[in-house]
Amino acid sequence: MNTRTRVLTGTALAAALAAGTFGAVSASATPAAEAAPAAVAKKDEVKDQNFTTTTHLTVDAATRAAQAALQAAEKENQKVTVAVVDRNGNTIVTLRGDGAGPQSYESAQRKAFTAVSWNAPTSVLVGRLAQAPNLKDIPGTLFLGGGTPVQANGAPVAGIGVAGAPSGELDEKFAKAGVDALSK
Repeated sequence: MNTRTRVLTGTALAAALAAGTFGAVSASATPAAEAAPAAVAKKDEVKDQNFTTTTHLTVDAATRAAQAALQAAEKENQKVTVAVVDRNGNTIVTLRGDGAGPQSYESAQRKAFTAVSWNAPTSVLVGRLAQAPNLKDIPGTLFLGGGTPVQANGAPVAGIGVAGAPSGELDEKFAKAGVDALSK
């Protein structure tokens, strides 16, 4: 191939590439410009049925509640673990008190999960097992006293579980101290 043919071929190739690039940029710019105004919905156009607003417990609030529950247990010389979970059962914070048993960590989380899932204290839910014994087979749940839901406008937003005291009644008393701390 001579020099003239190479230059002409190179020039033609460069022109074709430039035209293709320009066309691609132009083609992609037009739909984006047209789509942009449609993507922004005005407040009046948004239907409430398409969205939901939920209330969540902050990390600071969850920590405050867990500390209050742990302090209530310590006042009665009880060695417990306190877990606070969100509405979906995800752990926000867990505090294991000095000397709390190894089983208390998971038990506290499961009690908190159970309380928020049914929006009821776990001591109340224990009574439901007589009518529906298969409830205990639901993964992640624990039907023992010691879990209390945290509510906002009557809806569950979190759960507090306490485990390690000699009775579920005491565990639940300490969990309630955590809930009470949130209203202060």
